[in-house]
Amino acid sequence: MTINQSSRSGSIPVHFETPRLRVRPFVAADAGAFTAYRAHPDVERYQSWSDYTIEQGRALIDSMHDLLPGVPGQWYQFALEERQGGALIGDLALKVDGAEPSTAELGFTLAPEYQGNGYGLEAVRELLGYAFGTLHLRRLTAVTDALNYSAALLLDRVGMRREAYFHENIFFKGAWGSECAFAILDREWAAGCGAKQIR
Repeated sequence: MTINQSSRSGSIPVHFETPRLRVRPFVAADAGAFTAYRAHPDVERYQSWSDYTIEQGRALIDSMHDLLPGVPGQWYQFALEERQGGALIGDLALKVDGAEPSTAELGFTLAPEYQGNGYGLEAVRELLGYAFGTLHLRRLTAVTDALNYSAALLLDRVGMRREAYFHENIFFKGAWGSECAFAILDREWAAGCGAKQIR
């Protein structure tokens, strides 16, 4: 993973790269592509939003402008860009717990046309490495809809442990839904849990 220092105030790096991807802050020009994939039915199905609009996209991007990752109690959204061609293909998210700042929740969204080729796996593995190696977090968690099998499989493959299955615990888009909870510790990552990848 290659990390570059942010040009913003503070010393937290907000850029990192993988062989095929660049993870960076959002900019205003991302709003159209960001909104397009967030509004796609296959993306909205397992997310909290519906009928995502360009105004919502612009507002989220604007809200990130003066933020840095790793601030307790605050989500930080990273843009996920294809290095070859520069297309915005998705986003990564990280929220450090406000009460326990050594713990954070992660999230990820990938545009449908870029799914199925290992980009999600590559991005989330590097986000884990960034969270443990750069932000020095102790524990990372993730929650998925129990029907979102591809997201659950990705979290399995990056080495996260399935810790819980919550049966019909959330009323979601007109029906009761179930969720799966995942987690990984820094020492598990360091011991090689993050070495899982597509062969």
